[in-house]
Amino acid sequence: MPIQIIVEKCTGCALCLKACPFDAIRIMDKEGLPAGRKAVIDFDKCNLCGACVDACKFKAILLEKDTAQRAAGDIKGYKGVWVFIEQKNGKVQSVSYELLGKAQELAKVLGVEVSGVLIGNAMDDQLDELIWRGADNIYLVEAPELANFQDEPYTNILVELIKKYKPEIVLCGATAIGRSLISRVAINIKAGLTADCTGLDVDLDKKILLQTRPAFGGNIMATIISPNYRPQMATVRHKVMQPMEPNKKRKGKIVRESFPLELYNSRTKLLDIVEEIETLVNLAEADIIVSGGRGMGGAENFKILDELAHVLGAAVGSSRAAVDAGWMPYSHQVGQTGRTVAPKIYIACGISGQIQHLVGMQSSKIILAINKDPEAPIFKVATYGVVGDLFQVVPILTKKFKEVLKK
Repeated sequence: MPIQIIVEKCTGCALCLKACPFDAIRIMDKEGLPAGRKAVIDFDKCNLCGACVDACKFKAILLEKDTAQRAAGDIKGYKGVWVFIEQKNGKVQSVSYELLGKAQELAKVLGVEVSGVLIGNAMDDQLDELIWRGADNIYLVEAPELANFQDEPYTNILVELIKKYKPEIVLCGATAIGRSLISRVAINIKAGLTADCTGLDVDLDKKILLQTRPAFGGNIMATIISPNYRPQMATVRHKVMQPMEPNKKRKGKIVRESFPLELYNSRTKLLDIVEEIETLVNLAEADIIVSGGRGMGGAENFKILDELAHVLGAAVGSSRAAVDAGWMPYSHQVGQTGRTVAPKIYIACGISGQIQHLVGMQSSKIILAINKDPEAPIFKVATYGVVGDLFQVVPILTKKFKEVLKK
């Protein structure tokens, strides 16, 4: 095994046991060994993080790094910022434009170019927009088999492109597709990956990526670095970054790549793609969102939010409490474990404002909170607050907006 206890040095002090975050070490009696009690590693639990090695004062734990991993000296050959361009049904998703905008900011600090990786079929009509919005280069891989996302072929292609061109940073949307893809890529190329980032920056002295994400249930913000391996990889939440305004004077280079057909094979077969039927407006793209929480009291009461949303041309969202209660489907959940949104107006009805929810909507330009509890945390981030019974306030708002919008 790549990790082992040097029994002659081990004193059974249990420092490694306390340091192990995976409960993979026990102090046990070992027959025939000096001093009796020694550290024993449970290899089924150990993930080779190395915490025990740092904790051991007696240098009694040996961790042999995989020889396939890149040495720190090899990272100098990696250059450029890449964005995985997500597409559905041949249309580039807006999260990709957001990432291109942020990638340009990072690239200016590093003095490198921004490249987009687009995998699909018959995507030529999307290329100009990508260049106008920040891509200096586009690596394009097209084939009928790649028209729709599937884990294995997309992973194979992105891994091969990274090995060939060696980018120093790879960004991807923290979407269902992005989360499924990029973790597989990171494992294949033995790179670090920070998930669900809400902030990205560059350390000017060390020229490394600073990846910020919520931790411990959103109670703190952690900044994570990957100084010794390349590329540095991160997924970024939708609606957190701002896209560039399209500049039709921008020029870019298209690099068309192709691979052997066996690289496009998949052990799974895509039978059909069924789009969710949106009764109102897509939550992720909405300029106005009306959300309900535990204070709604039941699924049937969301009808009053539907009515307000219909008048405003808004989307309907919910807190996790409403989803867990079965009042709303998961696709409408806003928050750390749901969607991150940044509408122009966010109307929070009966939502207390726990940190997990605030993480997903606090970037909204205007927040209107309606809650009968004047001490609810939501009022601390609200632009406007109404202390009152939502079952009285919301219908009044609906009626008033109807009158004003008719005019």
